[in-house]
Amino acid sequence: MTADETDNKIITFGCRLNAFESEAIKKAVAESGEKNLIVFNSCAVTSQAEKDLRSSIRKARKENPHAKIVVTGCAAQIDPQKYAKMTEIDLVLGNVEKSSSKSYKSDFKITKNSAKNVNENLEILHKDAIFDNHQKSKNNFITDEEHSKIKVNDIMSVRDTAPQLVSYFENQTRAFLEIQNGCNHRCTFCIIPYGRGNSRSVPLGEIVKQSQKMVEAGHKEIVLTGVDISDYGKDLPIPITLSQMIRRLLKAVPELVRLRLSSVDVAEIDEEFFEILASETRLMPYLHLSVQAGDDKILKQMKRRHNRQNILDFCEKARKIRPEMTFGADIIAGFPTENDAMFQNSLSLISEADLIFTHIFPYSSREGTPASKMPQLEQKIIKERAKILREAGSAQLQKYLQKQIGHEFEVLLEKNNLGKTRNFLDVEIISDEKNKLQKGNIYLLKINKIKNNLLIANQ
Repeated sequence: MTADETDNKIITFGCRLNAFESEAIKKAVAESGEKNLIVFNSCAVTSQAEKDLRSSIRKARKENPHAKIVVTGCAAQIDPQKYAKMTEIDLVLGNVEKSSSKSYKSDFKITKNSAKNVNENLEILHKDAIFDNHQKSKNNFITDEEHSKIKVNDIMSVRDTAPQLVSYFENQTRAFLEIQNGCNHRCTFCIIPYGRGNSRSVPLGEIVKQSQKMVEAGHKEIVLTGVDISDYGKDLPIPITLSQMIRRLLKAVPELVRLRLSSVDVAEIDEEFFEILASETRLMPYLHLSVQAGDDKILKQMKRRHNRQNILDFCEKARKIRPEMTFGADIIAGFPTENDAMFQNSLSLISEADLIFTHIFPYSSREGTPASKMPQLEQKIIKERAKILREAGSAQLQKYLQKQIGHEFEVLLEKNNLGKTRNFLDVEIISDEKNKLQKGNIYLLKINKIKNNLLIANQ
């Protein structure tokens, strides 16, 4: 990674929401008129994520001695003084500030009380037990010199969520639309609410307006994304549910061909959602579920609001409505106190719920979370369990793909002869007339074989 005197680079870590927001950062940096910036949009979901971030920052400084290095995102929001103390970094921005062009301007003045405000915010975090006792040392609080790097607001004071106005993603047929930010829940392994704040929803009118722009820009598919989209709408002046918003959005934007959801929590899905699933074919038959574990005791330790049976019942009900439904899931391997029997419950959930797209995360203790104070498992056990879960997920996917041979699918072509079915399966199109295949077009294709994790179809 290098940058010359005119180039700006945005380096993204973490989730899809960060990827979406990096597009807004790219726009803000361009509007600022600043040059030779390297912006790190960070993730703080695990300690390893931050370790990788710091390593990348040091490497960037070594390769680009004259660049202005900016760090933003959740890691910067949660612990700004840590990054202000890094000599490689010139500017630390919070999650609220990162999409504003003025934040990047070299002549932007930081308020006189910034250091005082940041230190007061740290005191709030300490009271909330986000940091361990050794982090409460005054030695970790920022100096006046270090505070000059920081533009970080108190995320818990933020009430409004302005949509990031990105109407086109280069070289993509799929666009991501942020409908919500923050989280009102406090899972014991997660520190993200302290990086994102409490749940804040984008008004329906803005979502409709942005969707129309995306459709006009050529997107056939929009993915609704956020930190906890299942919690959408409860904070709006006139409350609305996620289901009600989906119904009204699809009615308001009839030109939208495909609508997807990034991730849902089954504990918050209502009956109206299933009614829409049954009646609206433009809502795609694929859902990524925030599962985390398949054992009830572990789920309780995590402070999740669903149990194992809830996941199984949800998948069964959705498949009865749309038999082509597929599911993905996040699962954490080796959560504190997890014994062999508990692990087996998570393992068997993959086959019982037929979860074909599994995102397996080896548990990584995040300093300051309640889970970090629980009895920890050995790293060797965590890695082995993660490996077993990944293998089970891969086997489940292969088993499902084999069943699709001979079936026809509508495939939205994305790039390089690759596309996706409505239920999120990857398809490679074999064609003698490659130049005639148009990105963004939908083709009805019959599957004749599989290769690795790809369905293969001839045009």
